[in-house]
Formats: sequence, C-alpha cells, structure tokens
Amino acid sequence: MTSDGLNLGGFGKIVPVLVIDDATTARPLAQALAAGGIRCAEITLRTAAAIEAIELVADVPDFLIGAGTVLTADDVDRVVDAGARFVVSPGLDDEVVSRCRHHDVTVIPGVATATEVQRAVRLGLDVLKFFPAEVMGGITTIEQLAGPFPGVRFMPSGGVTPLNVARYAQSTSVFAVSGSWMATRRLVAGGEFSQIARLSREAFELVSP
Repeated sequence: MTSDGLNLGGFGKIVPVLVIDDATTARPLAQALAAGGIRCAEITLRTAAAIEAIELVADVPDFLIGAGTVLTADDVDRVVDAGARFVVSPGLDDEVVSRCRHHDVTVIPGVATATEVQRAVRLGLDVLKFFPAEVMGGITTIEQLAGPFPGVRFMPSGGVTPLNVARYAQSTSVFAVSGSWMATRRLVAGGEFSQIARLSREAFELVSP
C-alpha cells in the first residue's frame, strides 16, 4: 500500500482534516477546498454527521475523499461503504490495516516512534501518518526516522500550521501534510466557504513547489 495507490500525486500535497457537524455542509465545503486548489481531504469520525458527509462528497468530481479517526475494523466497513477512498487512523492497529486490505483501500496509520514504524514496515506499509507531529519533534524526528527506514514516507499531522507547513512539505520524507486551519470546525459550521476557499488557496501555495 503506497502513496501511488492513493494517487495523492494527482491531488496535491495537503490533506485537510475536517470535522463536520452538519452533513449538508460537506459538498459546498469540498467545492470551496477545490476552489482553493485543494482536492483531497479526510472527514473525521468525530461527529454523528461524518458518514453521511462522506457519502455526499464521494461523487464530487476530481476530489479525493477519505476518512479519519478510523479506530476499528467496523469503522473501516462503514467509511468504505460510504465512499471513502483512503483511511487514516491515529494509531497502528492490525485489524484496521487488515480490513483496509480486504477492501483494497489505502490505509495511513499513525506512528510516533521507530518501534511503531518497524511494526508498520513488517505489515507491508510504506506511507504513515506521523502523529502528533509537533509534540513528537516535528520534521527533525521525521528525518531521523527516515534514516533507518528509507522506503517509508510520512504525513505529519498535529500542530501543522501555516508557519511550519512549508518546511514539512519540502522534505523528501513527506508525501503529504495534514492540517485543519484552512477549514476549521467553526468555519465549516458557519458556512464561511469563501473564507475557506481563500485559506485553502494560501495553504496550497505554501506547499506548492
């Protein structure tokens, strides 16, 4: 399961983390992100509206939708049935990985230590979420981990902001960056889609070569 399977190369290098309270905001939200140049996002399973939101975004043209905060194999079944094309988890869970393989869906589990990376490699994974990124040492730790695991690439998440996102994105050990500032829960709930489009454009420009 590689980043090529996820095809992020065609969808940019930034993956917004979305918390959606009202599923009806999901489609205009995806359109606002796309208007800013961002065509990939994960909807987290932190609210009751998440599954319906994934369903409503799954058929948005040229937009890659995934699910985040996926904690169990049953969660995997639900998000895949809803149309998620990739799965992000805060930690490394063998059952979640196995169920994603069953569905032939890319899984990006969270890791924070060399021991977890080594476990992930044994499971055949080479794209991982580094979480919580800033607390665990940020890009310095990612580059240290990349030394003994040169075939692994990371998606930092947690504490990624406009002030540090470019440094993450410039690393050859990073295949994508994950953040929420361009589409915060407050902005989404308030329907501030023009603001989201503007912030998305700024974020897109920060990670673009």
